[in-house]
Amino acid sequence: MKKRTIGVLIAAASLFVTTACGGGGKPSSTGEHDGHDHSTVVSGDIQEKTASLQQLPSFLDKQREEIRIAYRVAAQAADVLRSMPCYCGCGESVGHKSNEDCFIQEINSDGSVVWDDHGTRCGVCMQIAVTSYQLKEQGKSVKEIRQIIDETYQKGYAKPTPTPMPS
Repeated sequence: MKKRTIGVLIAAASLFVTTACGGGGKPSSTGEHDGHDHSTVVSGDIQEKTASLQQLPSFLDKQREEIRIAYRVAAQAADVLRSMPCYCGCGESVGHKSNEDCFIQEINSDGSVVWDDHGTRCGVCMQIAVTSYQLKEQGKSVKEIRQIIDETYQKGYAKPTPTPMPS
């Protein structure tokens, strides 16, 4: 199962390489249902709270499987993505601080998660997340992954988010 997921992730990364971040928000509802709290639209991004990292937000329900996989990867590698900059321009456009912010706005002390749908519309965000996850699975350190991401995206992409270098 894990090898199949990695294969799909590689395919997803290649599909997203030419996709740019989209603008404009989608309306969201308010209230709770099925453990999902549809919160607000922030800078065009929908944010939704779920009980944990294991429960994906409902805004993924009608998305392609590759996008849902990118969000699963973000959940599994949130600690790594926190140290990876995003190169789509979201640092300046919506104030993101790292690639993690493209998927997860906040992990609360009770384990609940506020998800962000920015990553559903941005191939650069998804590609950085998937690549970071793959490198983590290959045994690379967070600092090594960061160096690879910076080298890969330093030219031809937007200004990176202001993400501190891991020690």
